Amino acid sequence: MAKLVVLGAGAMGLAAAHQALKEGHDTTVVEADKQAGGMAAHFDFGGVSLERFYHFVCKADAPTFALMQDLGIADRMRWVPTRMGYFIGGRLHPWGDPISLLKLPELSLFQKLRYALMAFVSTKRSDCSKLEELSAREWLEGWVGRSAYEKMWEPLFRLKFFELADDISAAWIWTRIKRVGTSRRSMFQEELGYIDGGSETLVHALVAAVEGAGGTLRLGEPAAEVVVKNGAVSEVRLASGESLPCEAVISTVPTPFVPQLVPALSEAWKEKYRAIRNIPVVCVVVKLGQPVSENFWVNICDPEIEVPGIIEFSNLRPFPEPIVYVPYYMPASHPKWQWSDEQFIAEVIGYLKRLNPKLRDDDVLATKVGRLRYAQPVCEPGFAAKIPPVQTPISGLQIADTCFYYPEDRGIAESVRLGAEMALRVGAAPQ
Repeated sequence: MAKLVVLGAGAMGLAAAHQALKEGHDTTVVEADKQAGGMAAHFDFGGVSLERFYHFVCKADAPTFALMQDLGIADRMRWVPTRMGYFIGGRLHPWGDPISLLKLPELSLFQKLRYALMAFVSTKRSDCSKLEELSAREWLEGWVGRSAYEKMWEPLFRLKFFELADDISAAWIWTRIKRVGTSRRSMFQEELGYIDGGSETLVHALVAAVEGAGGTLRLGEPAAEVVVKNGAVSEVRLASGESLPCEAVISTVPTPFVPQLVPALSEAWKEKYRAIRNIPVVCVVVKLGQPVSENFWVNICDPEIEVPGIIEFSNLRPFPEPIVYVPYYMPASHPKWQWSDEQFIAEVIGYLKRLNPKLRDDDVLATKVGRLRYAQPVCEPGFAAKIPPVQTPISGLQIADTCFYYPEDRGIAESVRLGAEMALRVGAAPQ
């Protein structure tokens, strides 16, 4: 059995460590943060334990359910009928079912029929190979027409990807439509899930399983270098100067860190990781005295609101007071990336009042601003061919992050699936 070091204690890294220990490997997890969980880690939000970045579960998330069963927490899964809204034309409209589509004044009847057909076919489609070389714009315009695309989709892409908005893979957006579209009780009722206690429940169970099986977690100890000798990993050097001898490494840290972390990689391989683009995010979380709406998710197409949507998380997971996430995706070169927390909070409160004019300043009970430099991989047409193999040319070294489960988007289910797959390959002969 191998002596393994896992880099990163997010869902992927913890799942990899859990599976590796089941396979009998001597496993150590190294994490720069002082707590495990990555994007699923929690913080204290005025007495409430809350995810740093929102997470929800869909009925297609089989790897999550299997892992929860394995960890003995399957009974912590909860399912809730949820609603979606669309703020367009200065009004908040219901969205996500045939009746809401028919009532939307911004689309003609013919556009509505095309939109409904696109949504239906997307949930039935099982193969995305023909979408791989298409842009999302080309594919969506082919279904709903240019006018409907520019009303309903273009503002959302522009506020998430900016100058890259027309260079996003059709396969990537299709999987997002299908994942949510297949998580329904019926044609008229969406149903999403959450883990009782939040993502922290799963993270704590994974940590307990790893430590209970003899694994070691080194939190607050960033890795400085994966050391390679004779073409194989030999140790992981920590920023403190300590070295951890090993025969295998699974890296789950964002790929932009890889070239510096593994200097022994060839320049050609380093360039593969540098070529993967990411969009940062600033996420404002607000606790309120009254709800903004009845919706879990609201898409926003309004020239006076510079976010693509809000997530009213308390309409999924119950809390004593309403809680709303407002994500700003933007390139690091955007002037707003340099804004203070106070500037973001002030703008968000203004946006929420626009969505619900009944909100008052004294309804704002608490706020928190989170920032993540590498948040959203930019998956352009042909992205599948751009992803490097998980197994690197260095013996014993596997590397993956959230972009590696393309065309699926970031999510706990895909993280735990890929983490377990990497663990099963530890010690196997190179293919």
